[in-house]
Amino acid sequence: MNSIKIPLAFLASLFFIMNCNNQQASSPTNNANTENKNDKTMNNDSLQSFARDYTTAWSSQTPDNVAAHFAEDGSLTVNNGTPAVGRIAIAKVAERFMTAFPDMVLTMDSLPTTEKGIEYHWTLSGTNTGSNGTGKKVRISGVEIWQFDNQGLIKESKGSFDEEEYNRQLKDGVKN
Repeated sequence: MNSIKIPLAFLASLFFIMNCNNQQASSPTNNANTENKNDKTMNNDSLQSFARDYTTAWSSQTPDNVAAHFAEDGSLTVNNGTPAVGRIAIAKVAERFMTAFPDMVLTMDSLPTTEKGIEYHWTLSGTNTGSNGTGKKVRISGVEIWQFDNQGLIKESKGSFDEEEYNRQLKDGVKN
């Protein structure tokens, strides 16, 4: 019977590599990082870059660009309404704003990390010239509170803005 001889150094190396991988996988720090992407694994530069890209997507007049920042099963809730779940539904929400404001520009105001999550503060400016538009200029600020998935995409966004002021501006325009 032929036996295969495996050098002891090879077996020791293999054991060492497997042991390191197991320790890394069970590391409390590593588990926390994969479970919560909010501020643990996304450094400030990555987060700022993501938020700038997201801002550009909203100003692009391409709803799928916004939806691409969300997980496949991500959700976007606006003013405590029914959540838009999944990229197709999220793209439809973006499309409604983009249609209403063909010249829409979104700017990022700030991006603090809080106990609630990442707070993306924004300002929307545009003229309501879409179908049935009022022709009035609107400038409204709001916030989205983001939770991320393990791939660094938005798992949940809860957004809000002053809807009463928004509706007033649709009727009367921006106050100087």
